[in-house]
Amino acid sequence: MAILSSTDFASILTWSSDGGCDISDKKLTTLKDRAKEKIQAARSLSLGGGGNVCPLLIREVFIQVLIRLEVCFVQSFSEADRDIMTLANHWNCPVLSSDSDFCIFDLRSGFCSLNSFQWRNLNTIKDTQDYYIPARSFSLDAFCHYFNNMNKALLPLFAVLCGNDHVNLPIMDTFISKVRLPLSSKGRRYHRVLGLLNWLSHFDDPTEALDNVLKSLPKKSRENVKELLCCSMEEYQQSQVKLQDFFQYGSYVCTDASDLGLPEWVLGALAKGQLPPFISDALVLRRTFLHTQVENMQRPNAHRISQPIRQIIYGLLLNAPSHAEDIAQNTLPSQLLAFNEVERIDTNIKTSTVYAKQLLKDQCDLSKLAELPLARRQMLLLEALKVKQVVLESIPTFLKLPIAVTCYWLQSTEAKAKLHHLQALLLGMLREPLHAVVNSPGTEDPQRGGAKMLYEELCQVKAPMRPGPRVDLDTAHVFCQWQSCLQMGLYLNQLLSTPLPEPNLTWLYNGSLVHRLCQQLPASSSVESLLSLCPEAKQLYEHLFNATKSYAPAEMFLPKTKSKSKKKRQKKKVASLGTTADAKHWYDRSNRFGLLMPESLEEHVENSELE
Repeated sequence: MAILSSTDFASILTWSSDGGCDISDKKLTTLKDRAKEKIQAARSLSLGGGGNVCPLLIREVFIQVLIRLEVCFVQSFSEADRDIMTLANHWNCPVLSSDSDFCIFDLRSGFCSLNSFQWRNLNTIKDTQDYYIPARSFSLDAFCHYFNNMNKALLPLFAVLCGNDHVNLPIMDTFISKVRLPLSSKGRRYHRVLGLLNWLSHFDDPTEALDNVLKSLPKKSRENVKELLCCSMEEYQQSQVKLQDFFQYGSYVCTDASDLGLPEWVLGALAKGQLPPFISDALVLRRTFLHTQVENMQRPNAHRISQPIRQIIYGLLLNAPSHAEDIAQNTLPSQLLAFNEVERIDTNIKTSTVYAKQLLKDQCDLSKLAELPLARRQMLLLEALKVKQVVLESIPTFLKLPIAVTCYWLQSTEAKAKLHHLQALLLGMLREPLHAVVNSPGTEDPQRGGAKMLYEELCQVKAPMRPGPRVDLDTAHVFCQWQSCLQMGLYLNQLLSTPLPEPNLTWLYNGSLVHRLCQQLPASSSVESLLSLCPEAKQLYEHLFNATKSYAPAEMFLPKTKSKSKKKRQKKKVASLGTTADAKHWYDRSNRFGLLMPESLEEHVENSELE
């Protein structure tokens, strides 16, 4: 986004999650298939293979970046493609996306695939101070010209015949088998796509082409297939939603959303991205997708740990005026309390039924939730996270929510967190305040010098290593559980109109840093040494550690019993690195990780002032 803003690029940038799921559920099968693919990709990555799995909180990070860069944006209520096309044509600007469906839409200014941008190749226009990024733009007119000046109105039919997100009929194979398509050496799918385009180019309009498609099908199937194909082709037509109204007036009308009778404050918060699609899915469909992370596939999925938080979210979303008396008496029928969660079970997906937590009768319904006093909303949040407010009194405001979430995480029997996991997380949380001190205006002083050295050391730990060590699956699973708790803690906080400030997620958690710290910390007691040159960071760490320690299981702080051979290996390793005093000279770049290696874990448990 920073690169695009430097080029003064006018476009509509789409986000892969759109809004919530389509309320008609036409894409449910496709969504489940994609969830299965993500599980396989996550499994491959966990075993050291290839794959592409987005981080769990990528949507939240993206929205925070948009807000920080003051980029105006709107979140559609459900499937956004048609709304985006309509807005792009209204503004006469291209669409940036990774969704190939935009090759089918009739976009006046074209479509730019995000994969086509040379992001690191920022160029200056000759004799100006303006910048540009080389990229490719897809033109529907040029595409149709290539295929015998084909009528572009035929492309929606082409999309549904090929099989898109909305329709994938096995009976279409009957049609394909009867149409003589040109042979290709580039594979069956390429052969099918190219052949269909050439075949369709001989027709003047979609009606004529569709009639010829139906002629090849059994008579008993024609009417149903025609209805389904026509309905699916409508997905490529202009939308009645006018997103431009949001940018001009601060709101827009979505008939589908209005017909559901949802509170106005909920609709407004969804449009502004202040509530996630998870909330609208739970509200409208009573179903949510729990996205798989790169975790230990042999253990229950990492989202199990945050299920109690989701049950409270579902309880707050229950807004059934006709059952007001039942709600007050905690006698709501079980079917009204049921929500479905699509989750990973081993390496497959399963839809599990989860029941909302019935809240006390004095807790307001959804329509009045935003009107509750701040103190009441804070209490609801902290009760859900099982944290006492007094524990957070010494915590800086911007870290109160993450620390409350960490306390919840430590209490769960699902978590198998160890001391070095907690230490790594808390050290990672120091990066933002350290960065602020280092970059604050003013003259140099000893405090800034110490903060700079600590910040640079953490950056060195985070830096990529070649070759990188293999992922520790148990450690990865523990941090996936923490991220799931953080995600649901954020969602609950947003649903309660943010009684606690949202943390800056970009600075809060860095996977490379915490994983590499975990590789070093179990063999050392270096946390105290690492913080010794920055007393302010050490004091903040102590506050964070003491707040979370009170919720951690006692066994987390017990020294490990080591075998004689392991002790000999560690003793030899420490001896080869020099003494503890030597290790404190961490500005010596020849021993970059020196601070992370000295002293044993037992000495740390006995002597560390931080504990």
